[in-house]
Amino acid sequence: MSRLKGGTLSIDVGGSGIKGMVLDPNGTPLNERVRLTTPRPALPAAVLDTIGQVAQAQPDFDRVSIGFPGVVQFGAVHTAPNLDGDWAGVPLAAEVERRTGRPCRAANDADVQGYGVIEGKGVEMVLTLGTGMGSAIFTNGHLAPNLELGHHPFANGETYEEQIGQAARARVGDEVWNQRVAQAIAQILPIWNPHHLYLGGGNAKKLNIPLPDHVRIVQNVAGILGGIRLWEDEHH
Repeated sequence: MSRLKGGTLSIDVGGSGIKGMVLDPNGTPLNERVRLTTPRPALPAAVLDTIGQVAQAQPDFDRVSIGFPGVVQFGAVHTAPNLDGDWAGVPLAAEVERRTGRPCRAANDADVQGYGVIEGKGVEMVLTLGTGMGSAIFTNGHLAPNLELGHHPFANGETYEEQIGQAARARVGDEVWNQRVAQAIAQILPIWNPHHLYLGGGNAKKLNIPLPDHVRIVQNVAGILGGIRLWEDEHH
């Protein structure tokens, strides 16, 4: 049973949409998910204002979790490759606390999605397939933050994200994109040797390849449901 009391507002910042809902201590949604389009250009002030609008549309909550598409260190943004402007050093958690009046924890969006699906045993890994390619790795339920495997060289002189991100899928089509994802999985598994590999993100529903028994597709809502465990993990 969760040690938390009251509601947690969990917000998922994506390249196309910013989504949020309030969860009870067991992770049960207390309202319908609110989604606003990510502003363009996705500059820090505009994105923070949109996060504030999502928060205002919620029922009462006691704390906030933010999943952000980039490296987040101690609540501050380090990189945001799929957003616009200069995000380096933006105190994301502190800015959200100021706008909501509630304590906030912020982490990479794939890290938060992982919290929503892991079993908490052994090495578990998450890949999110969306605007880019997010990644997360856990050991016995505890996060090693900011893996950012998507920016590692993969094939044909390009990174994973350049080969299997949304821009690549739109360019080469779903059949070739699926083949690339299969190649990525085959390359990643013998390096990291996870007990489970979870595939999430908005494009996971486009997958139609056979998967090993310990690899499975998870619902994108995990990016919100993981907001509870972000607060429960004392190692965060």
